[in-house]
Amino acid sequence: MKQYTEETFHFDLSNEKIQNAVTFLNSEGPLTEKEFAVKAYLYVRDNWPYYPYRFSLINEDWRASELIAHKRGHCIDKVVILIAILRAVHIPARLGLAKVKNHIAVDQIVEKFGSDVLVPHGYIEMYLDSKWIKATPAFNKELCELLNVHPLEFDGETDSVFQEFDKNGNQEFMQYLQDYGTFNEVPLPFMFQLMKEHYPKINESGITLGGVLNLSNL
Repeated sequence: MKQYTEETFHFDLSNEKIQNAVTFLNSEGPLTEKEFAVKAYLYVRDNWPYYPYRFSLINEDWRASELIAHKRGHCIDKVVILIAILRAVHIPARLGLAKVKNHIAVDQIVEKFGSDVLVPHGYIEMYLDSKWIKATPAFNKELCELLNVHPLEFDGETDSVFQEFDKNGNQEFMQYLQDYGTFNEVPLPFMFQLMKEHYPKINESGITLGGVLNLSNL
């Protein structure tokens, strides 16, 4: 368990930017671990609008202190930020990766990715009240309103990994196809391999590790 509270290359939780976020979240008074986790989840969910079309293949770009300085982020970007914030207050947290299928706004996804499957999709596992709990802070409130989907809430007690249907309960929004497990660092080579396997356009582009993949240009 200790390894999931420790500082690593990607989860550089002692960095001033991460510590400033912790100070901000605690600014209204002391919180229990569960209260802090819920507040941190909402903070990350809504302060970095979801943007999946830029994916850095540079290892240093995946440090939490780098990602927290951005104005928007991929789902994995946001999970890395949240993990660092939680570890900074000694809440065990780790990165989970999965393959998901999105059933809303499919036309845009097919256009940009060449597929309606999103991989890798990032989620967080955090250890609260003696159990691991999953959460997905990817989709900010404004985006959910645009897509006619309820924002994904998190109560600190139960898994919160996807909105199954739109607000009307008629159309499927997301389903998990495969879970690749959890990681204590950002496994960039593995993530890139998954993308190449699922998105032929990436192979055609000739991009390699060390570059930046702008999926909107594919």
